[in-house]
Amino acid sequence: MSSNNLDTLYRQVIMDHYKNPRNRGEFDGDSVKVNMNNPTCGDRIQLQMKVEDGKIIDAKFVGEGCSISLASASMMTQAVKGLNVNEALAMSDIFSNMMQGNDYDENAFDLGDIEALQGVSKFPARIKCATLAWKAMEKGLNESAEN
Repeated sequence: MSSNNLDTLYRQVIMDHYKNPRNRGEFDGDSVKVNMNNPTCGDRIQLQMKVEDGKIIDAKFVGEGCSISLASASMMTQAVKGLNVNEALAMSDIFSNMMQGNDYDENAFDLGDIEALQGVSKFPARIKCATLAWKAMEKGLNESAEN
């Protein structure tokens, strides 16, 4: 597949997650809840996760922001469901490396739609948009582990 066709496919995947976000909403009852924002561009997210016995059972988000930010939140909430906390944090580390243009283990996880965000690494101003939900997930899991 040519680079141009791949870029078009990736844009379509990102726009699909933006226009039809997966796991958008809130939980009733107990959950790990994190509010984060990106003051640079105004992206805001509230991430909620249900964590039981060290495993992410479910994840949801609400927020406002650009297509990159909200698509990334949609993709992330899909990807971490069913992972244990350490796996989710490892996936977040891989995503961070991908966003920074660093080498990462492509075989560690099936990143699926998340790979569509790879091109964001070419636009440093947008990296914070893509990583906002992931940073919220890291913060929530780390804080819940301390309690």
